[in-house]
Amino acid sequence: MALPKEPRQKMINIMYLVLTALLALNVSAEILNAFKTVDRSLMTASGIVEQKNEEIFKSFQRKVDDPKTREKALIWQPKALKAKALSDAMYNYLDALKEELKKESGLKTVEGKPEYKEDDLEASTRLFISNPPEGKAKGKELYQKLSDYKRDLLAIDPDMAKEIGATLPLDLSIPKSGTGSNNNDWAYGYFHMTPSVASITILSKFQNDIKNSEAQAVEFCHKEIGEVELVYDEFQAFAGTNSQYLMPGEQLVITAGVGAFSKAARPTISVDGANVPLKPDGSAEYTTTVNGSGSNTKKVVISFYKPDGTVARVEKEVKYTVGVPSGLVVSTDKTRVFYQDLPNQLSVTGGGGDEKITLNVEGPGITTNKQGAGQYIVNCPNLGVAVVNASDGKNSQKITIPIKRVPNPQAAVGGKYGGPIQANQFRVQKGVAAELKDFVFEGVKYDVVSYTAVFTGKGFEQEGVAVAEVQGAYFNAEAQGYLRRCQPGTIVVIDEIKVKGPGGTRQLDQNLSFTLQ
Repeated sequence: MALPKEPRQKMINIMYLVLTALLALNVSAEILNAFKTVDRSLMTASGIVEQKNEEIFKSFQRKVDDPKTREKALIWQPKALKAKALSDAMYNYLDALKEELKKESGLKTVEGKPEYKEDDLEASTRLFISNPPEGKAKGKELYQKLSDYKRDLLAIDPDMAKEIGATLPLDLSIPKSGTGSNNNDWAYGYFHMTPSVASITILSKFQNDIKNSEAQAVEFCHKEIGEVELVYDEFQAFAGTNSQYLMPGEQLVITAGVGAFSKAARPTISVDGANVPLKPDGSAEYTTTVNGSGSNTKKVVISFYKPDGTVARVEKEVKYTVGVPSGLVVSTDKTRVFYQDLPNQLSVTGGGGDEKITLNVEGPGITTNKQGAGQYIVNCPNLGVAVVNASDGKNSQKITIPIKRVPNPQAAVGGKYGGPIQANQFRVQKGVAAELKDFVFEGVKYDVVSYTAVFTGKGFEQEGVAVAEVQGAYFNAEAQGYLRRCQPGTIVVIDEIKVKGPGGTRQLDQNLSFTLQ
């Protein structure tokens, strides 16, 4: 499967592949629910693409009405409309197949709501693979219609075919079979003994491919007229996982970003307070190894610039479940690491009961306190690793857990991290504060120890630069004197900020630069 460029599509396709692999293990309620989640994401993504296409067609009409662009617009608008017509017909055909599959799966109305047997393993085989009279063999027809759609779309214009042909999202390669059987049958690879809800999701995936293929064709035609005049008035933040059900030791991958995928949105993304670097396409991928068992939640915070220049902040909770293996289980309750100078939670469960569990955590200065049945608090004063040795009388387990420093807080003046600010507003500020945001542990405090305040620009022409060395958080008398001289055109830089918190005193890799207006 060729992965598209858009981060949301990458996330959806990765989730789809993982969930398909899980079908070979067990058709559990969790997996069925996960497929429904992916299906909803696919339909939401298709809706976003459709809205974008509608904006392009509005721009087409404006260019037709504009004498300057009318001639070229009348050439390319019909080609874009043909791409839309082909896509709409294919999309509607897939919709009809969904309804037919639900009927094959016992569709009925219960208390006014349609229901069908989501875990039916025979319905997809009958509808798409089995020949009449046992089935309808619609898989061959579906493959042919998708092939014809792709061919007809690229035949609209030869230049368009060269431009988008290699990157068209619609991939018709045959899925690889784990057993190697029927590996030349496209329909067999997708629909043989596939639960109905999974087949619905597969059809939604093809609908999403159709909409994205249409978008590429329409955008190409629009680009040929002249500069694109699109206004994105809505963004959608997203966050998802590679799987909602994991076992201890497996990796959890969180993909997050901003919908509409404008690079101007410049998103910043954190997971449990830790910033995640962005990939070239504007999305972020966070990977961690899960431990413990039961339901878990990761807090994802996505900040981005809206078209009007304001900053939006969206919080998402990504939920997943870690399975319970037999025997002894040792897990960090909040993270897969211990944090220096914080009360790290540790859980230990075993088949022999809590009274038979023994626990020893090795490492310089480490202390362990039992809080309840299977619950412990581990304090680690030094960086490095903690070696956890646990036993329930029958099984023993030894794991090594990294000890990390608590992330740096963010320094601010009056809740601002720099940039333009009114001079009269800045003059009344009391000092510098440091706050740790979006961290997995709540209530972690940092005190500002010292910093350097540099004043230059308007009001400081005589000395050029005025510097105040401040101890503590509040502006001292010298800094306050400089503040009173601040006016529009003054530049203030707060640098060399030192704070005290878990792990001792540290200097922040941050400075605050304000331009007074």
